Amino acid sequence: MSSRDSLRIGILGCGPISQFAHLESVQKGRNVTLHAVCDADKGLADRFGTFYDASRIYYSYDDMLADPEIDAVIIGTSDAFHVPASIMALDAGKHVFCEKPLGLTVEEVEGLRAKVHASGLVYQVGHMLRFDPGIEATRQFIDNGMGELLALKAWYCDSTHRYTVTDAVQPLARKGSNARKPSGDPKANKQRYYMLAHGSHLVDLARYFAGPIKSVHARLSEKFGAYCWFVDTEFENGTLGHLDLTIAVRMDWHEGFQIYGERGSAIGKIYNPWYYKSSDVEIFHEDEAEYRRVLGADGHFYRRQIEGFADVVLSGAPMRGADIDDGVASVRAMAAIAESVRTGKPVDINTVAGEV
Repeated sequence: MSSRDSLRIGILGCGPISQFAHLESVQKGRNVTLHAVCDADKGLADRFGTFYDASRIYYSYDDMLADPEIDAVIIGTSDAFHVPASIMALDAGKHVFCEKPLGLTVEEVEGLRAKVHASGLVYQVGHMLRFDPGIEATRQFIDNGMGELLALKAWYCDSTHRYTVTDAVQPLARKGSNARKPSGDPKANKQRYYMLAHGSHLVDLARYFAGPIKSVHARLSEKFGAYCWFVDTEFENGTLGHLDLTIAVRMDWHEGFQIYGERGSAIGKIYNPWYYKSSDVEIFHEDEAEYRRVLGADGHFYRRQIEGFADVVLSGAPMRGADIDDGVASVRAMAAIAESVRTGKPVDINTVAGEV
């Protein structure tokens, strides 16, 4: 907890996710200051550090972590670097906001969890859907009005036209000639890449609504270059779930959920995130026999998640985002889905090991 009203942040990585989400979010955030950017590629670091008025520009992560004026870091690197970069930040006494997914294997994220709990520092994972106003309203109804949950269906279906859409609304991503890259091509194994990049959103959304997942039973169909996972999900509270991850559908972006409860229901349509548009959610209240819908005018969930992170650090506010335990649970669930696809059997996520 701090007596200051602004969290001084250093951003590690000036690649696409920072260019499209984090740099602007820190610039616009009500309670954060962009103190530094860091990238091994000097051109990227100089370009975006200057454009976003960072107080300092670093080309070495060690040098940025040694800066005593930095309170927290945002890790916006390739997935393979999330855990080691997090450990370095914690060792330097910095609070951490890390992009999703938390890591690549159950073992490495469990090791990181132990490190976070021992540090006493704030750690948040970048599952930004938790800061979508429509999704937040749904969670509030689950907590305060829906009663016992019966079932949840959720789907994340990327579109063959998504890059046509995003290219129309985003600036061109700047690429460096000396950017640090993981060994091997992360996209070579499409099953693993799609699950980590997209399945992590779907799994966390399901957990956010229905609570911890007990087991999964998954099937995967691969045809004409498309991948479709259907995942029967058992939640610890007895809720039944069905998750649909399809990459890519021959139609527009298709993401959303349906939730059936004791005293109402909710149905939501989630938009391509780069629209910065709140989900369209209709919440039905059985007692009044009426639907309610939140406008959610402020749909900049990337900025809102950074502000929420800063609130936790600065004032001890409750964690609204995904914490380290949520991040570990998501990796476990994805690893369990992969194992279930391989074996054709249900898998308890608390017993799974290995990589996603």
